[in-house]
Amino acid sequence: MTLRSRVPRKRAVMTAFDWNRLSAVVSEHAAAGEAPGAVMALSHDGETQVASVGARATDGAVPLSGDEVFRISSMTKPIAAALTLMLVEEGVLALDAPIERWVPELADRRVLRRLDGPIADTVPADRPITVDDLLTMRMGFGFVFDTPCPAFERAAAAGLGLGPPDPSVPLTPDAWVARFAELPLMHQPGADWMYELSFAVLGVVLARAGRQPLDDLLRDRLLDPLGMTDTGFEVPAQALPRLVPCFTPGENGLEVFDSADAASRWNHRPSFPDARGGLVSTASDYLRFARMLLDGGTHEGTRLLSEQSVAAMITDHLGADRDRSTSAQAFLSSGAGWGYGLEVLTTGVAPNARTTRYGWGGGLGSTWYSFPELDTAAVLLTQCLPPPEPLVTAFWSELITMLGRRSR
Repeated sequence: MTLRSRVPRKRAVMTAFDWNRLSAVVSEHAAAGEAPGAVMALSHDGETQVASVGARATDGAVPLSGDEVFRISSMTKPIAAALTLMLVEEGVLALDAPIERWVPELADRRVLRRLDGPIADTVPADRPITVDDLLTMRMGFGFVFDTPCPAFERAAAAGLGLGPPDPSVPLTPDAWVARFAELPLMHQPGADWMYELSFAVLGVVLARAGRQPLDDLLRDRLLDPLGMTDTGFEVPAQALPRLVPCFTPGENGLEVFDSADAASRWNHRPSFPDARGGLVSTASDYLRFARMLLDGGTHEGTRLLSEQSVAAMITDHLGADRDRSTSAQAFLSSGAGWGYGLEVLTTGVAPNARTTRYGWGGGLGSTWYSFPELDTAAVLLTQCLPPPEPLVTAFWSELITMLGRRSR
């Protein structure tokens, strides 16, 4: 195990977190072939530690050191949501504003009568799509699992990005929206939570409202102020040697899905910076973002988000609605709701009280959760498609057990 730590602001409290135990749990699953290795990071009460187990690749030749760059896929969504709320605070956006103000291509939407019905069999939308609909993923279009859906099939055939994250798609934001605008919605705006195209549209709204390409806007407004120098829609040049390969199961074990050299699909500025899942980052970088939320929207004394915006971001906006959505059942944890760009749930970490847990994961093997009542944020980064679920589950189960001991 490789372990790095930062001097705490207050006092050393990490001793209650048994890194040897956490590492042993993750190592056991890595040794079983689920992933070559993993980086774990934890921020608690002012102190941050980053630990790594295993290796960069399946040959085990180069151990992970903890500062590697990972493709964080859907962990992009919380960052995009925070940027949205920054623009709302500045008056550039409004949560209840129809998005057709910035994306006129999506005015006058039509809605399918039935998910499995013909694309032309539609009714008018009851109302326009709003910014809030995008943040809560209730735009009315997304993944469908329980029935054949010609609209979904057409979206996939049009190259709208309904498979694994792929920044090499040649569509520009304008071209992407033009293709999406040719399709009807699957549900009325605001009716159902559907993963995940709302955030692709949100990225276009952000760029047009902010009058900058999304990658530049995000860098100027959020990443640079947080010091997230290794985070972006392409691997920064100075970080390319630290990029790890991404793997996927094959007939003879794990095979390379995306390389860790100049041929990587993340080694070039994308035509369409995708707010759904395009970012790369490191464990330390992402903890800066998580820490900002735990600190009520401030970073090292500078306010980036208001406390009200942070509260709105980590509050469940679905309520009982999540029980109606098959998409929610497929993607959200049992009992979880959805805030802005992340899931929210209560958990029995503390022995005598329910505590909040919020965060999200990525389809290439990354996860993050924060526990605000316990002033704790944790990140687990692997690089596998699909994520190594037994490893991920074991890590969070062990960490939550440790948090429960600390809260006694």
